[in-house]
Amino acid sequence: MTRTYTVQTYGCQMNVHDSERIAGLLDEAGYIPAAEGVQADIVVFNTCAVRENADNKLYGNLSFLAPIKKANPLMQIAVGGCLAQKDQATILKKAPYVDVVFGTHNVGSLPVLLERARIEEESQIEILESLEHFPSTLPARRLSAFSSWVSVSVGCNNTCTFCIVPTLRGIEKDRSAVDILAEVRALVDQGVIEITLLGQNVNAYGVDFNDRQAFANLLRECGKVDGLERVRFMSPHPRDFTDDVIDAMAQTPNVMPHLHMPLQSGSNAILQTMRRSYRTDRYLGILDRVRTAMPHASITTDIIVGFPGETEADFQATLDLCSQARFAAAYTYQYSIRPGTPAATMPDQVPADVVGERYTRLHNHQQEISLSVNKEAVGKSFKVLVGDYEGRRDEAQARLTGRSEDFRLVHFDNAALARPGDEVDVVITDASAHYLIGTPGAVRATRGGDSHELRTKETAAKVTMLGMPAISR
Repeated sequence: MTRTYTVQTYGCQMNVHDSERIAGLLDEAGYIPAAEGVQADIVVFNTCAVRENADNKLYGNLSFLAPIKKANPLMQIAVGGCLAQKDQATILKKAPYVDVVFGTHNVGSLPVLLERARIEEESQIEILESLEHFPSTLPARRLSAFSSWVSVSVGCNNTCTFCIVPTLRGIEKDRSAVDILAEVRALVDQGVIEITLLGQNVNAYGVDFNDRQAFANLLRECGKVDGLERVRFMSPHPRDFTDDVIDAMAQTPNVMPHLHMPLQSGSNAILQTMRRSYRTDRYLGILDRVRTAMPHASITTDIIVGFPGETEADFQATLDLCSQARFAAAYTYQYSIRPGTPAATMPDQVPADVVGERYTRLHNHQQEISLSVNKEAVGKSFKVLVGDYEGRRDEAQARLTGRSEDFRLVHFDNAALARPGDEVDVVITDASAHYLIGTPGAVRATRGGDSHELRTKETAAKVTMLGMPAISR
């Protein structure tokens, strides 16, 4: 009987990309994905260690599975990712029924470890301290038929005092541009039209071979790949963000006008204690240059509230900078102590109630800014790539969801019978802080049998007859 699996993912896009590799490895080993709502024979948790709630979520889910595992001893549980790398011994102390613990550097070992745990009837721990094989050399079950991540590097050379990722993922290790572009072309051949270049500090790419222009050159080379419609990247670091990258973004048509660049704090004093190696004037200067080169670009960011030593004046500086920067969106987080980081032992830890109150104020402040920014889109037309894993917003009304070129979420009534992977011209009629609503016009099949013809409502009957490329296995 074929055994089933499910993979639960916490954390960043790099973790999601790793989970695609985990699923691909399990497929290759002969397992199949569990049907929705059915308990899987193998449950894999791919974990994050950046915030405390990731720990709580993992151990809560492990506790939930304990009686299920007891009733079915053949069931297997595996824990991988950053938290596994950090807490390898703790996991088995808290949940001794876990079968496999594997680290960030040995994703490819999971099928062997599962089989060894089954045969030997005891838990297996394998945590490598350094990367042996780049993750993208492993098979993958992609979440999307037409959109994919491509890792350009793993690890990070920064020393931010709040972050444990460099300890868990190691120093930066770059792939060669030849390997990256070969993967991009292979994905395009399989039907992918949008790729996102990934790295813990993506624009530091090239540090391994001492080429400061390597990332800008990589963007330009991606622009030469026939059939690749959209190129994105995340997440860059302000320290390494150079004008040649801005030029490459502005001059390469398939590089999208969206920049997600973490700020973390609007206070120079806090940035210094975070060891972020830039100050607000440099950060805002980058935004100014991006908007000069690409006036239609949207900018999003990450912000931490309540870092040790943050005063009310420091927090107000963050609010002020958000007003000045006019981010389309900000992903805001409450600081939590992560053992093993310098910030964990800093004096002047901010009380939890103060952190929570500031978080709410920042959230509400940014909501107003995001709504204002999005309202400026009303009446304008956007090219929206229909998503195939973001799902329908409203099945009953046949609404579809997609991303604009500047990465804003757009909902629209599917009067034109567009399908996932189609690009739709949408005129925006309404806006909220989180998304835009619009009316569809022309539909273009970016991949498929109609040779990139424009499709309108009058030719919509033709759309339903076209097949989408299959997801690569």
